[in-house]
Amino acid sequence: MRCNKVLMFVLLAVLIFSISTLASASGLEDAAKQEGKVVVYSITSRISNAAEAFEAKYGIKVEAYNLHDFELVEKLSKEAKSGIVGADFVIAQDSGRVFGELLEPGYVYSYVPEDMKSIIPEELQDPLVFSLISKVFCYNSETYTAPPVDNIWALTDPEMKGKFFFKDPFQEGVNMNFLTMITSTEWAEKIAKAYEIYYGEPIKLTTENAGYEWIKAILENGLVIFTSDTKMAESIGIKEQGVDATGLFAYTKLRYRDTKDLALMPIMGMDPFAGFYYPGYLLMVKNAKHPNAAKLFIQYLLTPEGFKPWYRSPGMYSSNLNIPPFPGDNTLSVWEQILVGEDGSYIFNNRADIEEFWGSFAY
Repeated sequence: MRCNKVLMFVLLAVLIFSISTLASASGLEDAAKQEGKVVVYSITSRISNAAEAFEAKYGIKVEAYNLHDFELVEKLSKEAKSGIVGADFVIAQDSGRVFGELLEPGYVYSYVPEDMKSIIPEELQDPLVFSLISKVFCYNSETYTAPPVDNIWALTDPEMKGKFFFKDPFQEGVNMNFLTMITSTEWAEKIAKAYEIYYGEPIKLTTENAGYEWIKAILENGLVIFTSDTKMAESIGIKEQGVDATGLFAYTKLRYRDTKDLALMPIMGMDPFAGFYYPGYLLMVKNAKHPNAAKLFIQYLLTPEGFKPWYRSPGMYSSNLNIPPFPGDNTLSVWEQILVGEDGSYIFNNRADIEEFWGSFAY
């Protein structure tokens, strides 16, 4: 009898929670529709497809602006300092600048829909992560039947001179963030160990640590700097050209194996890392003119339906763990073990040093 009472109590609590959640969702939708409009600044062009679907579903007009990561941060910062409210929410990346220039001064904040609090991992809720994106070392699978390199120091050897491709980190902040992260104590130690494994002797430093040393070495070995991950993927994967270079670019470009008939394969076993991954954030703007419509759109983007425009290739992962990776891709938990992640606070405090260091060797 006691067990039955406990079970009834639990079921009643679940029912009450479900009813209150539905009521809350209904209330948000009604309030959003009364506002009738929402403005979003985004670093991804896919927002236009999501906006179109959101408008069709809720009848709420969406003004979506696609900006480069640095443009978004600068635009929002200038508007906030001037007391102008342009966007209601943003999809932003470049964690160092997001932390230091948007979150710290209080221009943006996180809103986590109630029904997502138990689904999205707690560490991804503040600031709220929308998606995680990976960039991975890749090679031409027609030229090679197996990865041509398995240690990042191989990219600094004379035989690899001019055969390592990388996107200009001043063109995309996440690439500079990656370079910053590998100078952290944790990653510098791993890079030093990889050097010893590869060359059979301890590294002799001419810079602050092994992370800096690797950056210097790839630049001195004729690093080929691209302005686009797409162009890099096309240059690496083109068939019947005997391409023997290695590139570090967005894993989403592996969709070009089918759409552009390219020969691309990732190097999963690269020591001590196979690339890096970074977050895209969903953040409310302080004093938004259409806060309810913004919250409803954020809630929508975190659902399978809302994430659909991003669910077109490997290399893109929703913070909603109920949305599986693209068919054939690894789970995010697999990538996390072999990719360099971002620490926004470390990046904000150290990136200027890396920018100066890079500039002293690259240009």
